[in-house]
Amino acid sequence: MFSSQTSSFQDSIDVEEKDDFDSEDIAGYSQKIQLNCYYTIYLYQGTRSEATGENVAWNQRRADSTTSQDDFSIPEQAVGCYCCLLEHERSPEQPDADGNGYVICFMGGSEKGLNLFRLELDKYAQGLHSNLQTQEPQNLETEVRPYLSQWYEESVMHIYRVVQLVQKRIKFLLYAALSHTHVEVIHADERTKADVSRFIKAASLQGLSQQDTRTASLCKATSEDTQSDLIIDCSTSPPTLSNTVNNRFCDDWIQAFLNAAERCNPFLLRQILENFKLKAIQDMNSLKRFVRQSEMSHYALFRCCQFLKGCGNWEVLLQNARAEHSDLPEACSIITVLEEFLKEQYYAPL
Repeated sequence: MFSSQTSSFQDSIDVEEKDDFDSEDIAGYSQKIQLNCYYTIYLYQGTRSEATGENVAWNQRRADSTTSQDDFSIPEQAVGCYCCLLEHERSPEQPDADGNGYVICFMGGSEKGLNLFRLELDKYAQGLHSNLQTQEPQNLETEVRPYLSQWYEESVMHIYRVVQLVQKRIKFLLYAALSHTHVEVIHADERTKADVSRFIKAASLQGLSQQDTRTASLCKATSEDTQSDLIIDCSTSPPTLSNTVNNRFCDDWIQAFLNAAERCNPFLLRQILENFKLKAIQDMNSLKRFVRQSEMSHYALFRCCQFLKGCGNWEVLLQNARAEHSDLPEACSIITVLEEFLKEQYYAPL
């Protein structure tokens, strides 16, 4: 499923050299946090009938605003553009009528950069839906502009803010995301709590791996039996983290996150986070293949053990593998042997 993705750990981290996120796309972003970002909104009419005088007048006002106000001007350099159509709810009396609504456009960064935040931008645009249903066109300027003006801060910058908040301790959040550990943020404002929650969700493997809801639930239940919640106390500066757990796999990604944060590049941060998840998925797929082979070969079992020792993430991989193979007794026996051996190797008393 992910065989065409990163082929090695170093390739996963060195995203500046990868074809899917060229260095030209991120050039010029390192000097400032706030990129040039823009937004606009258009009235959409699905009917081909002649526009009414009111709509023509409103469209003219929007056109004038686009060309005369800074918030609606387009820069000379190329920028990424995200557009979302929000249709009005159709009347039950006319379910087949042509749709009307609004087109929301966000512009900034690069095309590839904005594509990394499609889910966040979808959700942010949908946040306008109920408001636009009730607003008259002439009220959009005062009612909708404050919301739209925050799109970049709310939809793009949250990963950057989390890395800035915890710095090198980002490794603990990465481990919590992989191991389905609950993270609680205390003595913090609502934005910080939301940022951390969104970071954990973005770093989680749920929805990317070939696991169903039942498997994810089993992983979470296993984690809750063995680990306490990760607590981030923001009453101090820097924040205090309690019940921290980490491994070598997450350690190896620290510098990549810090370098991207130092360059003030939220798009590079998101690409690194995606590569982090894909590398974990690749390792999970490799483990599943080794477990299947180990049912027929002792040598494959040895290779599986060597792989787990080398990847630096064996606890998380075995936890997920046990949950996914819970209904396969032979596979569970192999996983138990691997767990017992590796625990003796790493946790044996000196």
